[in-house]
Amino acid sequence: MGPAGSGKTTVGKLLAFALSWEFADGDDFHSPANREKMSRGIGLSDEDRIPWLDAIRDAMQKWQAQGRNVVLACSALKRNYRELLGIHSNAQNVKLVYLKGTYDLLLERLRSRKGHYATEQLLASQLADLEEPTDAITIDVAKSPEEIVSEIRRRLRLA
Repeated sequence: MGPAGSGKTTVGKLLAFALSWEFADGDDFHSPANREKMSRGIGLSDEDRIPWLDAIRDAMQKWQAQGRNVVLACSALKRNYRELLGIHSNAQNVKLVYLKGTYDLLLERLRSRKGHYATEQLLASQLADLEEPTDAITIDVAKSPEEIVSEIRRRLRLA
């Protein structure tokens, strides 16, 4: 989890590959209306996010029922969003990794992206909404994606 520019997709794909797990991107669960809104730099409201979170939660429940190992990249900015997803300190088989970066670093990464809807305005909105988790593994995203994956694996004991 983390705001735009934190490396959720890059790190998530690398981690999934390293573990031979599946990868899912929370962005793929957004409605076209949500994507269009974000592309204009408008942050999503809780009302916008609820159907998105419901779809992700349903997918997570399905993966668990099927015994599938999946790395999911999802912003999950607020505590109640994580609770809706079933991500909390007592969640079975769900581990939360918070990719944390400074505003300047995240902004620099967003400015270097091509073809992504995340904008500077969206980042500001996300950081305003962000409720940092207290029950997550927190990783500094100033490191390389490979170093981040190694640290996640070490801290989750996923050799």
